[in-house]
Amino acid sequence: MEILTREDVTALILSAKKQAGITWEGIAAKIGMSPVWTHSACMGMNAMPPEKAGLLVAALGLPQEAAGILEESPTKIWEQTVPTDPCIYRLYEVVGVYGPTIKALIHEKFGDGIMSAIDFDMSVTRVEHPKGDRVKIEMSGKYLSYNSW
Repeated sequence: MEILTREDVTALILSAKKQAGITWEGIAAKIGMSPVWTHSACMGMNAMPPEKAGLLVAALGLPQEAAGILEESPTKIWEQTVPTDPCIYRLYEVVGVYGPTIKALIHEKFGDGIMSAIDFDMSVTRVEHPKGDRVKIEMSGKYLSYNSW
């Protein structure tokens, strides 16, 4: 029996998604999670709780072994320093241009600290606009202040 890797499970998920003709929103609804979290976990960037991994495996008809792999804590690795995919690059550009502004405004409103990417929610929606539809990305992360010793 061949042992599945994290990359194998991701490939199985993408193949099953395509064969089923289902969206990330549809998969997320089947496991009771947000589409953002569901995609991220399916791509190996988050560990799934056992219940959610089991629901995903059942919903997509994956091998049972895949559930255990989906539950493992991931090692998050970015392969490129600057992304070359145009959609991802534009988000990188937003952080490059507005990152210092966002940081300054967080510090003014909350003090010296950061926004958590662990206790975090995000949604992506389409907004109609006379100049062309807009992509609306909302992020909400718990504020974490730096400790003073």
